[in-house]
Amino acid sequence: MPLPKPPSKKGDLLPTTELDMPARPRAAKRQQPVPGAAASTAGLAVMIDPPAPAPASAAAREPLPGKPSPPEATARPAPAAAARPGPSPRGRHTRADGRARLFVLDTNVLLHDPMSLFRFEEHDIFLPMITLEELDNHKKGLSEVARNARQVSRELDALARLQDRQGQSTLKADLKAGIDLAMTGHREARGRLFFQTDPLDLRLPAGLPQGKADNQILAVVQGLREAYAERDVVLVSKDINMRIKARALGLPAEDYYNDRTLEDDDLLYTGVMPLPADFWERHGKTMESWVQGSHTYYRISGPLVPALLVNQFVYLESPGAAPLYARVIEITGRSAVLKTLRDYTHGKNAVWGVTARNREQNFALNLLMDPECDFVTLAGTAGTGKTLMTLAAGLAQVLDERRYSEIIVTRVTVPVGEDIGFLPGDEQEKMGPWMGALDDNLEVLARTDTSAGEWGRAATNDLVRSKIKIKSLNFMRGRTFLAKYVIIDEAQNLTPKQMKTLVTRAGPGTKIVCLGNLGQIDTPYLTEGSSGLTYAVDRFKGWPHGGHVTLARGERSRLADYASDVL
Repeated sequence: MPLPKPPSKKGDLLPTTELDMPARPRAAKRQQPVPGAAASTAGLAVMIDPPAPAPASAAAREPLPGKPSPPEATARPAPAAAARPGPSPRGRHTRADGRARLFVLDTNVLLHDPMSLFRFEEHDIFLPMITLEELDNHKKGLSEVARNARQVSRELDALARLQDRQGQSTLKADLKAGIDLAMTGHREARGRLFFQTDPLDLRLPAGLPQGKADNQILAVVQGLREAYAERDVVLVSKDINMRIKARALGLPAEDYYNDRTLEDDDLLYTGVMPLPADFWERHGKTMESWVQGSHTYYRISGPLVPALLVNQFVYLESPGAAPLYARVIEITGRSAVLKTLRDYTHGKNAVWGVTARNREQNFALNLLMDPECDFVTLAGTAGTGKTLMTLAAGLAQVLDERRYSEIIVTRVTVPVGEDIGFLPGDEQEKMGPWMGALDDNLEVLARTDTSAGEWGRAATNDLVRSKIKIKSLNFMRGRTFLAKYVIIDEAQNLTPKQMKTLVTRAGPGTKIVCLGNLGQIDTPYLTEGSSGLTYAVDRFKGWPHGGHVTLARGERSRLADYASDVL
C-alpha cells in the first residue's frame, strides 16, 4: 500500500485560549432524524423509556428511571432543551430487542476500577444515591481504594460540569435525562449515565435490614425492574454475597468482567511453542541457515510463521535426532528468523553455580542473561526455580559483568494469614520478614562456592548483600531506576495499575524481572484473569525487548513436587 503524500504547507497553530476547552460536538454528522419523533427533538438525549410509551408529539425528555412522573410533566414542552445545540443520539449497538441494558453499579466496582463507568460500551449506567454516599466515605486516605474513590468522584464531576455547560435550564433536568458518557473523550462509551434523583418504590423482604447499603442497592434494582419492566436491569457487583442475595430475590446480577485480561486462564501466553514433527520436511527446502559466533540462525517461511511471536521459544524433540531449541528474533512479512540458544544445562555455562535442570529453565536463563531483553516475566508453580535463577542471573551481571549497578528487590506485602502488626526498624528492616525467599536463595547460592573456604564465603555474602537493596512498593511513585536489575517478586498480587506504576520506573539500562504464581493470589478482588502479572504478559508478548516463560516442572524437592500435585 503506497504511503500518502507529505503535506505541502504547515498546519495552523492551536490558540492558547482553546487548550483547556472541551472538544466541540460534531453535530452535523450526528443529527439524524429519528423515526416517529419530531425533527426538533432529534437532538435530545437518549433516555430510559417509561412503562407507557409517550406520544410522538412529546418534546420533553423522559425522567430518570425512578418513580414515573405524572403525565402532564412528561408532555409539557421544554424550549430550553430543544434550543440546546447538543449532539444527537449516536448509533448504538443494542440487543436483539432494540434496547440497551441498564447496569446498576455497586460501589465496589467503582472502587476496583475507577474507569468502569466507560467500560459498558452501548449500555446505560445507573448510580444509586447510596453508592455516592459510600464513595464519599472511602475517599479519605492514601490507600489505592481511597485514590480510586477520588478518581471516580473527579470523573463524575467532569461529566456533570460538561453537561452543565451545554446550556440546559437546570442541572437536575440534565441528570433526569442522562449524561452522555462520551463527553469526556471516552468514545468507546456510547451509553448514558443516570443518577437516582427521584424516590423509588423500595420493597424488600422484612428479614433484610433496611439500613444496610447493600440492601438499599438491591431495593433500587428491584424498584427499577418494577417501574420499567421492559428494560433489562442488571446489578453489577464484585461482592459474591451481594450477587447471591440478588439472585435469591430473583434479581439478575453479574460480576464485573471488564477488568479481566483473558476470559480463559488457559489461553495465557506461555512463551513456548513446540514445533511439529514434520518441521524439517516442510521447511527444509525453503530454509536459509548461517552461523554467527556460537549460534546458528534459520530463516523459515510458511504457514507456521503467523503463529510465531518475537522472543517466543520453539523446540523440536524427536527420538534418534538432535533436539532443536531456538528463539524467534525477527519476523518480517511471511518469514521468521530463529536463533539457537545457549545451553545453560551444561556446567561450563553455569550462572553463579546454577544450571538449568529442564527445558523451560534453559529458556528462562537465556532471557535473563540477554542484555537486549529489558522486561522478563516468569510464571510457574512453587519450586520451579523462578527466584533462584533470577537472583543468580542478577548477581552474575552485577558483580561479574558489571552490566548493572545493583539489584533492587520489591514485592507486595499481602499476608497469607493474620497480620502480625507493625514491624520495627527502617524500610530495609521492615521489608526483611517479607524477603525470606531472598535469604533462602542467597544461602543456596553461597553453597555453590566450595573453593573459597569459610572466610571467603562470608566475604562473598557481605559483598552480595551490599549490592542488593530491598525497597517497599509504597515508595515507588516518582522514582527512576538507572542501570538497575529490578526483581518484582510475587507479582501475581499486583493490580494492573500497580504493575504499570512499577514498570514505568525503569530508566536507561534497567532490566525488570517479574516473578509470580497465578495460583497463589492473596489480594482481595483479584483473580487470575485480572492480575497485573497476566496483564503484563498479555501486553508485552511479541515486543522485541521483552519475553515470557511459563515454568511447568518443579525442581525444589520430590516432596514439594508431590505436594503441588496432590494438595
